[in-house]
Amino acid sequence: MAKAKTIIIYMLVVFVLYTIIMSPERAAELVQVGFEGISTAAQSVGDFMSELVK
Repeated sequence: MAKAKTIIIYMLVVFVLYTIIMSPERAAELVQVGFEGISTAAQSVGDFMSELVK
């Protein structure tokens, strides 16, 4: 099981590196979308907590 997990991680790293090298603009867009999603989620959690306190 540990060997399969290691192989999957290596494959994922190779895929990410390939994507960055072959299409850096697209990779940058994907990172930006990811950070926007995290930011939106954090803001939503903050809004929820603020409403609980009221």
